[in-house]
Amino acid sequence: MAHDPNNLSDEMLAFLRERHLGNLTTMRADGSLHMCAVGFMYDPDDHIVRVITWATSQKARNAARGGRAAVGQVDGGRWLSMEGPVRLVSDPERTALAVSAYAARYREPKQRLDRVALEISVEHVLGRS
Repeated sequence: MAHDPNNLSDEMLAFLRERHLGNLTTMRADGSLHMCAVGFMYDPDDHIVRVITWATSQKARNAARGGRAAVGQVDGGRWLSMEGPVRLVSDPERTALAVSAYAARYREPKQRLDRVALEISVEHVLGRS
């Protein structure tokens, strides 16, 4: 079922705060899909999904080219997927924001000098919570 990203229910927002891993799908340069398990955070005020990673990861290289990405999580019959334009963020402030959100949802990540973040501007939401 499709949902308005500007008006997610309290149940959906609670589901997105629970500790679940997600699957991130980005596109490689040849157009094939790259999917991997990730920790992700959703900012309901800005409608942005953030994923931390390192600069040379495949997902970072894919996001650096722009395009679109999707992330989703499943827990039994509850599931959500969010999709939209993706970009790579290396700015220290925005990366720190992603790290802080990750630490709040999961745990403090290991320190990395090459830390970057992906940001997906959520345009489409599907799911059932």
